[in-house]
This record gives sequence, C-alpha cells and structure tokens, in this order.
Amino acid sequence: MLRGLRNAGQSLVGKVIIAIFFGLLILSFAIWGIGDIFRTMPPSTVAHVGKTDISVEAMRTAYNNELQRLGRQFRTVISPEQARAFGIDQQVLSNLVNEAIMTEEAKKLGLSVSDQLVASSILEDPALRGADGQFNRALFDQMLRNASMSEAGFVREQRNAMTRIHLAEAIAGGLTVPNAAREALNRYTSERRAASYFVLTPAMAGEVPAPTNDQLQSFFNERRGAFQAPEYRALSALALDAAAAAKPESVSDADARQRYEQEKAKFGTPERRTIQQIAFPSQEEAEAAFNKIKEGATFEAVAEERNISPQDLELGTFTKSEMLDPAVADAAFSIAEGTTSGPVAGRFGPVLVRVTKIEPESVRPFEDVAGDIRKEIALANAKTQIEQIHDAIEDLRASARPLADIAKDKGLTLVQIPAIDNKGLDKSGNAVALTDRDAVVKAAFASDIGVDNEPLRTSDGGYVWYDVTGIEPSREKSLDEVRDQVANLWREDEIAKRLADKARGLTERLDKGEAIETVAQEAGAPVKNAADLARATAKDDLSADAVTRIFSVPVGKAGNTATGVDTRAVFKVASATVPPLVTTTPEAQRLETQLRNGMGDDLINEYIAQIRKDLGVTINQQALRQATGGEL
Repeated sequence: MLRGLRNAGQSLVGKVIIAIFFGLLILSFAIWGIGDIFRTMPPSTVAHVGKTDISVEAMRTAYNNELQRLGRQFRTVISPEQARAFGIDQQVLSNLVNEAIMTEEAKKLGLSVSDQLVASSILEDPALRGADGQFNRALFDQMLRNASMSEAGFVREQRNAMTRIHLAEAIAGGLTVPNAAREALNRYTSERRAASYFVLTPAMAGEVPAPTNDQLQSFFNERRGAFQAPEYRALSALALDAAAAAKPESVSDADARQRYEQEKAKFGTPERRTIQQIAFPSQEEAEAAFNKIKEGATFEAVAEERNISPQDLELGTFTKSEMLDPAVADAAFSIAEGTTSGPVAGRFGPVLVRVTKIEPESVRPFEDVAGDIRKEIALANAKTQIEQIHDAIEDLRASARPLADIAKDKGLTLVQIPAIDNKGLDKSGNAVALTDRDAVVKAAFASDIGVDNEPLRTSDGGYVWYDVTGIEPSREKSLDEVRDQVANLWREDEIAKRLADKARGLTERLDKGEAIETVAQEAGAPVKNAADLARATAKDDLSADAVTRIFSVPVGKAGNTATGVDTRAVFKVASATVPPLVTTTPEAQRLETQLRNGMGDDLINEYIAQIRKDLGVTINQQALRQATGGEL
C-alpha cells in the first residue's frame, strides 16, 4: 500500500487524491474523539506558560534538588508522601511558573544579557573557585553532573536568571520606604508594656460537683471524634542483621588468639618510651659521637659539644606507633632504658637515640577479653553472610514457608506483635520494640493480610521480613471505655468556664475604676507587676499568648486571658513606651531593609500575578504526578 501511495504521489492528480484521503482520515479521527491528541498537552510537558513549556524533566530535576536541599537542612529523608503533604511539589511548580513568567516578560520587553556578562558571572562564582581562588573547571563539571545539566543548558539558565533579576530590579529596585511605615514597624517591634495582674487558679472556681450521666453523655457526644480508637494491626516480623546472624560460639580459640595478638593495643595501654635524640649532618660524625659515648662520654656532653640545649634534646614520650620516623622508632624500642643506640639512618638524617624512661605495657589477658573478641569476629563474619542468608530465606518464602518456621530453621527470633497502630504504639500507648519500627509500620499499613511482602532493607545493611496477620479497624470508642477520661475533660472544661466567667466580671469592675488591689484581694489572689513586656514573649507566669493579649488592650484598660490549661490572668495595662526611631542605628537600617524587601516582594508578586493572568498558565496534573513520582 505504501509503495502504491508513493507511486500515486508522483502525479498532480495522485497528490490531490492523497490529500483528500488524509483529510478524510483526520476528519474520522476527530469524529471518533482522536482529535483530542491535537488539543491536549503533550505528556512530556508539566505546564504551558505563554510560549514557554515546563518539561517533565525540568520539573523532576527541580523537585529532586529541592528534596535533597531540605533533606540536608533537616538531616532526614523526605518521602514522596511527606513532600506532597507539605506541598513541596506545588511550591516547586509555582517557582518554575514564576520564573517562566518573568522570562517571557523579559523577552517581550527585549531584555537581554551579553555573553561576556554571563561568562563573568560563572567565572566569578565563589562556589566554582578552587583553593587558589581561581575558576576551577573540575568543580564546574561536578556541579553540572550534580544538577544533571549540560554546559549549554546551564549557560542558558544562567542567562535567563540574570535577565529575570534585571527585570525584578527594574520593578522593585530603589524603593523608598515611607517614614510612616518605618515608624509603624518600629512601634510594633520596639514597644514595651507594663501591666499589673493577678492569676485565678482552679481552686477559685469553687466546688465542682461530679457530672451527671446526662451531662457526661452530652459532653461526650459533642467531642466523640476526639475519642477515636486507631486502626491496629497484628504483625509477625523477622529481622536479620549482623548481630542476629552472628554465632560467637563458632569462632575457634586459634582465630580469637590471632586477633588478640594483632590488636593487643585495644585491650590495655601499650608501652611508652621517653626519648632523647641528637641529629648529625653526616653518618661519619654520628659514628664518631657514638664512639665517644662508648669510651665514656655522656649523651649530654655530646649534645653540649654540638650546642644543643637540654630542651632541644628531648624528643618526647611516645608509643611506637605514634613516632613519625619508623627507623628511629625501631631503634628506640629495641634498646634498654638509659642506653644509647648506634647511628640510625633517620628520615631527616643520621641520629643517635637514647631512652630515658620506659612505661611498660599493661594489657588485659586473653582470657578476660576472649568473649568480646569472639563476638567481634562473629559479627564481622555475619556481615559477609547476610546476603547468603537473605537469599536462603527468600527461597523458603517462595515455597510458602511461614515466617515462624523460617525463624526456627535459621536460628533467628520471630517477633509477634498482637496490636500496633500507625504511630508504632501498642494499645497502652507504649512504643513497640521492633527493628526499623517506623519503616516496618509504614509498610505494614500499606499492605494487607495474606500479602507476600518484599523484605525491608535496614540502615545497617540487614533485612526485615513482615506479615500482617490481623487488622482491627479504626472505630469510635464508647462512653464506657473512656468514662474516666471524659469525666476529667468535663471537669477541666467546667473549671475553665467558671474561671472565664469570674474573670469577665472582675475585668468589668476594673474598667469601672476599682483598684486592682481591691479586686484581687476579694478574689483571694496577690497582685503582681510585670514590666518591660515584649510583644509575643513570655515573662514570669505570663505565657506568650497572654502577653500578646496584653498588647491588644489600650493603656489604662483591663482584660483577661488564659495563662495555662487551668489558670487565667486578670490584668490592667499600666503603660506603653516606644523608643524613638533613630534612622542611623543598625537596628533601624535592618528594619528599613526588612520593609524594603517586603514591599519589593509584594510589587513583584502583583506584577507576576497580572502577567500570569495575561499570558495564561495551563497545568498538566498527570505530567506533574509523573515528574514527582506520584501515582498516575
């Protein structure tokens, strides 16, 4: 057929016929709905921003880079589920869209950056300079590999970024901060208040009788969702790690003794020697000096002849392994205390060495440390055998052997957990002891009864096999199950209501002009004074929220606020002071910079929002999920 079409296409009539044929074919696609392929976004594109496309690969790279950055910042691994819960995917996409909007607008305005300026920005980047302070090509190539970018792609992104910066500076650069804004921010951050207050305690709420059944039932019904029993799962788990697989009893006495001799220093204090040294410019002079010592001259006399002070004579006290020169170490540790070695060909020339003091080694006998050595050897052996044991267990799993039988066959411990919730707690609220508990719990709650689960790799190189053996669904608890808890909560709520009502009445009396000392005395509470209160900052027995409430009340007026779970403060604002704004101080300049940055960000965001509306932005949710590892 294709050959016939090619032959027909050689003539004018044939070309017309072929055109009609393909026209009808395309029309039939449209009729049957295939025309959607011409209207929908390509699967490789996450978003259209005007004429700019954000590809799946660009989104994936930016998303992974952000996860790695956050992981380094918080020293943890952020899972895809956590990333979606925190909205990281949407934040990254929003940033890419904003960059595309600014790039589109820069093109529209004809903004550009010269090749020379782009090259200079790369060459002068401190992150790309080596130890000599110059541009380092190797660092540049490594950065490209880490970012999964080509050199041309990086240069293009650098040019676009610089263009966006120039546009942003044109929009928000050189802003003048109004004096009124500086004064307002100075007042907000620098204002200090003083207040007199007294605290109402639970005892001041009066006698609270036990709730009736109707009161308790009504209270429970209003808060039934707070008394939810979580879903529990029963698990069987088999952990394989080096400690579990190690068999110290299988280590022979000969192997343990060999390790003991090799690592004797670990089991005590090695021998240390205090050493003196005289260096010579030639082997002949060293031999001549040694002959003098053999004939009766002292080591110190030889040193004095060579103008070596007693301080310079001392080399120090060392173990043999601590000495830098192996030849000198061998000589020093081969002679008796108080004797001098013959000429030694040291690393820095010939020397004579004398030992002035020997501190003998103190090593625990083999019998005392044999058990620890066997455990250490067995642990090292087990680490090399883990993969073999893993494969053998997987073979047994493939033959439908229960975990209990496998554990018994391999000499491992099977952990059976009757109930665990998705936080790793049992029904008493205690943490369940389980290897890599968080990972196992997460995997178990994503599995089901009877599912043949893949083993989990642990952080120390081991494995955990697990089976879900039972599921107890989440449910609402009955009042009888939580009666004591509900009764305590009811009592706390009743006390809080009584204290709030009492505080409201006392506040009204203060606002009518009564002295706080009189009102506090009748309430049975001492008056306290708090000075130099800073906004949203706790002080004494006033919580941060209580201080914030004090700042919301005019000077001379009264108010009340909770200061804890079961206490309430009644206060009267005595004064409010604001230091004058001195524009030349570092603090004032910091405030001005803060305001200018905030105003600039607002301007740029408004600008981007308008351009986004004009350009139009289309998001492909399927491609977004593909880029971020979400389910399709």
